[in-house]
Formats: sequence, structure tokens, C-alpha cells
Amino acid sequence: MKKSEPGMWEKIKKGAYNLLNPILKLVIKTGITPNGITLIGFIITIFSAVILIVGAETGIRGDTRYITWFGIVLLTAGLFDMLDGQLARKTGKMTKFGALFDSVIDRYSEMIMFFGIAYYLVSYHYFLSGVLAFIAMIGSIMVSYVRARAEGLGVECKIGIMQRPERVLTIGISAILYGLISHFTGTFKVEIDIFPYTLFENISIFTIPIFIMAVLTNYTAFQRLNHCRKIM
Repeated sequence: MKKSEPGMWEKIKKGAYNLLNPILKLVIKTGITPNGITLIGFIITIFSAVILIVGAETGIRGDTRYITWFGIVLLTAGLFDMLDGQLARKTGKMTKFGALFDSVIDRYSEMIMFFGIAYYLVSYHYFLSGVLAFIAMIGSIMVSYVRARAEGLGVECKIGIMQRPERVLTIGISAILYGLISHFTGTFKVEIDIFPYTLFENISIFTIPIFIMAVLTNYTAFQRLNHCRKIM
């Protein structure tokens, strides 16, 4: 079973990259470098976080537009994140600095993304969800750090779920689904009189995946640590 799951993900990724081939050919014609693509993706990620900050400062609670647009822009940034590595391989411009640059920018992108999410949630008094977003950020950074440190010590460490592509897809898709479902259903809440908090509401479509990510990213980090312990 453990052997079949990576194969499934590899097939999904390969299919996604095949779909990107026409875009990749256009990008190659522009002459832009892989590092340039990385920077464009980073700038778009910053813009996605700005959308949430503007929504927190000028919007109203229950307005789905800001999170929905955040999801759309974030997935666009993820597209560039997929293109930079492919562009480097296709054009023969793979360098050690390029790999380092990409990794550093990816970490900054994730921290900025989670900052925007936490800022928005705390601003509208979804305090627990804001804390969970921060915990998910910690897990996301540690998943990448454990792999980088392990490989620096000569141990391959790619096991586990919730790697960067899965994290971006999870947040981006859940943000868009929150907007789409809310558009068709309107505002809804599930409450129990004896329980002081709302059990489920529209924004839960966005925040429950963040809770799952907070658990799974940190689990993956410890899973990788344990993997390295066994090898070392």
C-alpha cells in the first residue's frame, strides 16, 4: 500500500505537468529565467495575502469575496511554482543557486500566505482558526526543514504527505469552495444551545482543511524525523 501511494501522486503530478507544457513553451519563448518565474510567483503570493489583509480591514464578516479571490490568486501563484523547475530542466538552466533560491522563496511564500490567513481570521474573531493557521505554518516549515537538513547530512527524506504542492492546493481549493458553496446556499450555521461556539458555518469550509493541515504537516515532520532516526 505504501508503495502504491507515491505512484499515484507521481501520476497526478505528471498529468499536471503535461497540461502545463503549452504554457511552458510560451514561457520559454519569452526568454525569462527560472529565477524570474520564481519571483513572479512570489509577488503573486504576496498579492494573495494583501487581498486578505484588505478584506480584514475594509470588508465585513461573512463576505466571501476576499477569501475566494485569495484562493484564485494563490492557485495562480502555485502555477508559477510548478513552472520554474520545469523551465530550468527544459532550458538546461538548473543551478545549485537556483535550487537554493527557489527553496528560500518557497519558505517566504508560505509564511506570507499563512500570515494573511491568520490576520484575516483573527480580525473577524475566528481566533482558534487563526491559531490553527499559525500551527499549520509551523508544520509546513518543519516539513521542508527536516528534509533539507536530512539531505544535507546525506539522507534522502521525501516521505510523508502534505508537501508544498498539496498544501497550496488544499488551501486554494478550500478557499474557492467556500465562496462557491456560500454563493449557492447562503449563510448557514449549525449551533447547539449547550455548546458556547458555532459548530459549523460557511467559513468552516475554509478553516477545517486548515485544521487538518495543522495536524498532518506536523505529523509529517515527525514522520520524517523518525525515518531519519531509523536510517542514521
